[in-house]
Amino acid sequence: MDSGTPARTDRAGLYSPAERARRDATVWTTVQGVLAPLQFAVFLVSLVLVLRYLWTGDGYIAATVSVLLKTLALYVIMVTGAIWEKIVFGQYLFAPAFFWEDVFSFAVIALHTAYIWALFSGALDPRTLMFLALAAYAAYVINAVQFVLKLRAARLQATALSPPRTEVAA
Repeated sequence: MDSGTPARTDRAGLYSPAERARRDATVWTTVQGVLAPLQFAVFLVSLVLVLRYLWTGDGYIAATVSVLLKTLALYVIMVTGAIWEKIVFGQYLFAPAFFWEDVFSFAVIALHTAYIWALFSGALDPRTLMFLALAAYAAYVINAVQFVLKLRAARLQATALSPPRTEVAA
């Protein structure tokens, strides 16, 4: 049963040599490298605001706006990540190297989108809405850990594939 795609025998770890070259050559790698910590910073600020609201009852508007900004950042990083994945792996989502990260990303997006739906439909009271935000944030943290572990694996792969350095005696 030939699918018309070449066998992937050149893969040694996370990236094949061609994928690694495409990853290193595309601007979308830099975009992801900038957006990921930016999204994490927005998440941290929002987490504090959401917890403050839940703890004190103050700052509902600030917490709500922060969750909306976090959700916007998530959508932007998902779209740009799909573009990156298309350039590096030849498909927009669910490339074998990032399959489970992408699957879990959809759970994260679903929870964030449920928050937006509940907010604008009035389906949940403010306190329950903030607990939904916390559930979305817990899923985001799990997903972020998945990606950090994947980045670590890529760095270890790059180190293992690098030629050994030889020191020149002076």
